[in-house]
Amino acid sequence: MRNRSYLLDPTGRTVARYDKLHLFDVDLEGGERYRESAAIEPGDRAVLAPTPWGPLGLTICYDLRFPQLYRALAQAGANFLTVPAAFARTTGQAHWHVLLRARAIETGCYVLAPCQCGTHGGGRPTYGHSLIVDPWGRVLADGGEDVGFVMAEIEPAEVAKVRSMVPALDHDRSFVRPDAVPTATLARSA
Repeated sequence: MRNRSYLLDPTGRTVARYDKLHLFDVDLEGGERYRESAAIEPGDRAVLAPTPWGPLGLTICYDLRFPQLYRALAQAGANFLTVPAAFARTTGQAHWHVLLRARAIETGCYVLAPCQCGTHGGGRPTYGHSLIVDPWGRVLADGGEDVGFVMAEIEPAEVAKVRSMVPALDHDRSFVRPDAVPTATLARSA
């Protein structure tokens, strides 16, 4: 199986599909344990799709924790990023808003992030708080924890404006990655 997102045009035709790259395999406090890889096969490519308002980068849920994916989508031309999710309540309360705002700020993109709410199979609670975030990192709409929908006015020209003020996408530099410090060295220095 794949955790897949589709982009449909107004006629219902599939314009793009994206298979989630990063699978949610984690052990949280309180005994919460998730192993998405037990049933899901990861995708192998980032996806950028055309829309009437500008290019859209597709991502899913746990991908949110991998900023290099979002940066690559923005550098390939994305003006908008989607993050449909079922964030666990535990991680959602701590990280959802912060990570979405960070991805918007880092890329100068609008971020559209629908998130499931309620309790699902096996008693798994999800966070909700579907968000729309502008390229400056402002939350334009927050759906809260109840079923519903969010709307916000989007100004596509805002992407170019924000990127001209802080042109970070043009300032990437290559660098040599550091070598890992052996654990024994860390223990001695403490």
